Amino acid sequence: MRQVIQQIQRQAMYFAVACVVGLIACITTGWDQAYGPLAVMIGVYAALGFSGCGGLKQFTFTMWVLAGVTAAMFYPSWFGTWGGFELTLLIVPLTQVIMFGMGTTLSLRDFCRVAASPWPVMIGAGLQYLIMPLTGYALVRAFGFEGDLAVGVILIGACSGGVASNLMTYLAGGNVALSVTMTCISTFISPLLTPTMMKLLAGAYVEVDFVRMMLSIFNIIIVPVVVGLIAHSLLYGRLPAMRRAGVLWSLGIACGIVAYVASWPAAASLGIWATLRSGIIVGLVMLGVVAAAKAVISVAMGRSNDWMDRALPFVSMAGICAILAIITAQTRNVLLAVGLSLIAAAVIHNTVGYVLGYWCSRVIGGVLGRLGYAMGLVQSPASLIGETDCRTVAFEVGMQNGGMATGLAMDVLHSTIAALPPNVFGTWMNISGSLLANWWSRRSQRPISQSIVEPSDALNGEF
Repeated sequence: MRQVIQQIQRQAMYFAVACVVGLIACITTGWDQAYGPLAVMIGVYAALGFSGCGGLKQFTFTMWVLAGVTAAMFYPSWFGTWGGFELTLLIVPLTQVIMFGMGTTLSLRDFCRVAASPWPVMIGAGLQYLIMPLTGYALVRAFGFEGDLAVGVILIGACSGGVASNLMTYLAGGNVALSVTMTCISTFISPLLTPTMMKLLAGAYVEVDFVRMMLSIFNIIIVPVVVGLIAHSLLYGRLPAMRRAGVLWSLGIACGIVAYVASWPAAASLGIWATLRSGIIVGLVMLGVVAAAKAVISVAMGRSNDWMDRALPFVSMAGICAILAIITAQTRNVLLAVGLSLIAAAVIHNTVGYVLGYWCSRVIGGVLGRLGYAMGLVQSPASLIGETDCRTVAFEVGMQNGGMATGLAMDVLHSTIAALPPNVFGTWMNISGSLLANWWSRRSQRPISQSIVEPSDALNGEF
């Protein structure tokens, strides 16, 4: 089976090259009817081929994203309405599923690491919520973005870090445990800091309801992540009851019943509960699915528990590609009008995050180290933040949670235009993160395999 897959991957690379040649020929001859099919096939075949090529494997997800976005640009009607159902209604629940997947990669131990190394976490979170929103606001002014487009640029900068930074940190030889911890902390403080920065910086472009945005973050991000944490405890915990098929099936059925009751129209009038309802419903459904899957795969079939680490990343990646394609199709005309400016803003925003994240953490760590030594608090004037930690902070500051920004744009602002910048910025972040991780890994002071913990091998929850 493995040989068959490898053969398909090799042939996909040949097909990708053939499609590139064909697209060049069509452009030369002016046969524009073939542009769309060939462009989409290039992305699909390249994604399949890259998945079997060691040096290019980390770009597999990016190629799937590009394939989806390309399809949406050439065939926007495919991603508009299906049978009278507006596909934009899927964006918030898909984001919640992605956040659930993020939660399953975490454990309470990740939060306990803050006590062991608080300075990098505090500095990183501070830089993230200071540098990126201000940079987004500066780019809005510099490029002359207006209205919802301006709000979207500021919004992606005001969001927390994403799980993709954990993977990039791992590939770069950084401190993965610190990366995971920073992602946790920035996510759980986002209900306060994201609405605050939006109120201060985006208030001139659109009315920002602080409380509504805060509750929306709880609904879209915090609730699914917390339920994902519970799912992680169920799957990897040591409770004997969680190894019994009857208990797991009962839990799955109970989650389904509660989710069904929560979906009743009468539940929509219960104050704050109504605001958090969709997050609770999606979380309960996913928790029930995980419990039932464990009963079948781990208990009945006797398979290892790592199936969730392999399955949920693919679910998350499919959700991310779907969200990007839907938003791209809805905002195609705007993207064609301001695409180059938006891409330029994305490159600058992301680069500023990497550069200032790295150097500010290095300078601040050095200053704190010397102050601590002068005050007798530490035994050495060495920096409190080492090289690998600086790289980690760079990724955490430079890479935002595009899913969170997209969900907020749709749930709070009700604007596909505001969701466009997170899509463009998120796509670029995955490309630049892969390139920077490759470059740093070649110059790493220690092998990647010596990282403290190894994250999932897919972009489980961020775009």
